[in-house]
Amino acid sequence: MDFEKLITERYSVRKFKNEHISKECIDAIVSSAHKAPTGCNYQPQRILVLNTDESIEKLKNCTRSHFEAPTAMLVCYNEDESWKRPYDGALSAPVDGAIVATHMMLAAHNIGVGCCWVMHFNPEKMKEAFNMPDNIKPLALLVMGYPDEGATPHEFHYKTRPVEDVVFYDSF
Repeated sequence: MDFEKLITERYSVRKFKNEHISKECIDAIVSSAHKAPTGCNYQPQRILVLNTDESIEKLKNCTRSHFEAPTAMLVCYNEDESWKRPYDGALSAPVDGAIVATHMMLAAHNIGVGCCWVMHFNPEKMKEAFNMPDNIKPLALLVMGYPDEGATPHEFHYKTRPVEDVVFYDSF
């Protein structure tokens, strides 16, 4: 798909068919995540694929914002493998994970898989439910599946601030 068309047409899908996404689609989405740039190419991202009824039931105990999606991918990062900015110690891993998640959302849309980025989840419940070690930090939950015929963008999807409100040149 043309990139401009892809970024214009993609929206957060919140209504899905009751069908797990195929292994082929999962592989394509994960492949796009693997190609995402990360700080010094340390690749601290860890992606948990949830594509069984059992794992989705566990997920539902960690968030109410699952939208009955049949599949989900939890983007995490290993804080021990992050590049660290020397001036203040800031980790690149949360930004790296956000870039990875963005690649995944765009790849999903490109192959006909709907996706919604969810931040409303309990990280501690997520860590417990999926047996995550302490150094793995959940960052972004991507609930996904094939869009239901009635899926439409949220009413706020097309409401954007004027570019002049968010882009500045030379100083604020």
